Amino acid sequence: MKRITVIVALTALFITAAAQAGTLNEEILSLQKEWAIINYKSAEDERESAFEQLATKARVAAERFPNRAEPLVWEGIILSTYAGAKGGLGALGLIEDARDRLLEAEEIDPVALDGSIYTSLGSLYYQAPGWPISFGSDKKAKAYLQRALEINPDGIDPNYFYGDYLIEQWDYKEAIEVLQHALEAPSRPARSLADVGRRDEIRAKIAATEEKIKNNNSGAEALW
Repeated sequence: MKRITVIVALTALFITAAAQAGTLNEEILSLQKEWAIINYKSAEDERESAFEQLATKARVAAERFPNRAEPLVWEGIILSTYAGAKGGLGALGLIEDARDRLLEAEEIDPVALDGSIYTSLGSLYYQAPGWPISFGSDKKAKAYLQRALEINPDGIDPNYFYGDYLIEQWDYKEAIEVLQHALEAPSRPARSLADVGRRDEIRAKIAATEEKIKNNNSGAEALW
């Protein structure tokens, strides 16, 4: 009888865990979808308010699943894009909150969501102002972005952000190679809108970088 009771209890725990996992996956998919719509489809003057509301939803999800990294990762991503939409000094607190959420997620599961923690941390560190204004650091950015690529070498996001980082470092030739690799990344069925938007961004970065190379070469020739 005791054995049957234990089996029933374990079965109930398994069912509960499976239900929670299903709910978590649904919440993450919802956050991903709303983020893509705001980022790629919403009018520019509507994004700040929309990201603010989405950040609140992400906070609720993170509190509902305190031992899971995924909602914290997405809260960090949303806060960072909210900061970009907000701009100015008002964005500094948001990027610090984004960094903190990502570091919390790293403590729980460093490789959650195919290394998105490190992709996001890397993008924050090279885009944030440096000391004494904020925590920006090209050295830390490179380390995080390369760690993301170790985990997910063919992913569209880690390659996009590493390529963008290389542009910031004036390493245009390697940046184009990395961005071309990003274009070749496998499609993500659950994130089709994000993939389309990201590929548009990649093509724009490549075109702009090729123009910079062309202008630099023309300038060098003019000196002679």
